[in-house]
Amino acid sequence: MNGGGTRRWGWGGGRAESKRADAQAAKDAAAAAFYELDTAQRDLRISIETITAVDDSPAGRRAAADFAEFGTRIDQVSHAYISVVDAHDLDRDDLDAQTAGRARAELERVRGDLERVKGELDRFAQGLGPLLEKAETQLARLAPAVERARQALLAATHALDAARSSGLTADDLAARLAALSPELTRLNEGAGRHGVQETLHRADQVVREAEAVRGEAERLPERAAETDKRLSSLRTRAQALHTRAGKVEPVLSELRRRFSAACWEDLQGVPEEAVRTVRQAEDKLREAQKARDEQRWADATALLSTVRALLNTTDEAVKAASDRLQRLNEVSFDHTAEVERVRFAIRDAQRLAMAGRSTPDPRHAGPLDRSVERVDRAVEGLSGRHPDYWHFVTELDAVRETVQGVVDRIRQERAAGR
Repeated sequence: MNGGGTRRWGWGGGRAESKRADAQAAKDAAAAAFYELDTAQRDLRISIETITAVDDSPAGRRAAADFAEFGTRIDQVSHAYISVVDAHDLDRDDLDAQTAGRARAELERVRGDLERVKGELDRFAQGLGPLLEKAETQLARLAPAVERARQALLAATHALDAARSSGLTADDLAARLAALSPELTRLNEGAGRHGVQETLHRADQVVREAEAVRGEAERLPERAAETDKRLSSLRTRAQALHTRAGKVEPVLSELRRRFSAACWEDLQGVPEEAVRTVRQAEDKLREAQKARDEQRWADATALLSTVRALLNTTDEAVKAASDRLQRLNEVSFDHTAEVERVRFAIRDAQRLAMAGRSTPDPRHAGPLDRSVERVDRAVEGLSGRHPDYWHFVTELDAVRETVQGVVDRIRQERAAGR
């Protein structure tokens, strides 16, 4: 009895211990599978966070949604694993072979579930490769971009300080630089708060604005010197024009004395107009000087442009009067030279029109024939006691323009092969 009982106990106990060892091995394998799945999920979560921080595209959003679904499945298999582990105490002294075998089967089942989900998670992670690479590239740009923004702001600050040390206030540039301070604060807060794309965009914008401020600050001394030079030059020119404007009236007096009214009546308002525009220019010059003193550079530049335009207008009007007298003097003394120059231009155009042709093209011949007639009529108009020399001069100028137009048209057509 005792020997048989001892043998039965020894056989049953050995079997139970073997089953316990098998179940323990299954438990260890399931624990390893659980750990590997948990580690893979943690690693992949970092990748997904990297992607979602950068990529707001449909593909990026879909990756995040798919990972969330995996999370649900992982929670389910993990819960099943924990439940099985909690349900079986493999260290019990009274663990029988049947219970150990059942524990082993359940543990192997949950291990298989854990490994299957792990395999699916690995394949999902491999498919994220392009998205993750793109996101990591963007993140790699982040720190250098923020650093470039900081350096650009520092360079702008140094350039502004240098400009101010030379006596320039540069208040507008200082205001623009101060406006970038909140942007630097946001950059320092990082992409975790504002997002990678927004941070990169902000960094690029800060670089552009800061470099613009730096460039303008570095050019300020040169701009001040150039403004001073233009002020001096335009002031000298205004004074010279004021003197020249005073000489228009004697020119008009001679025109009135020697030529018919048609030759000078359109110039009657030039003296008064010249004085008025020079006075306007001098007023604008004073405004420009004030703007320069207050370092309102844009205003000073605009005012100096207005001064230049006024002086150009005055210069043209004054010059028109003296040129008129000179031309009328020339043709009244001898108009034949002027006429011959125009006739020569017509003949030259006629030769060009006939080159390579037996008969001229009517489109060319017509205007040239009419030009001959116009010259003849202009010469005939010089008869009488008080000829209209100005009409004669303007008519010949008009003929010259017509002839040149025909010449240009012929050359264009021949260049085009027509």
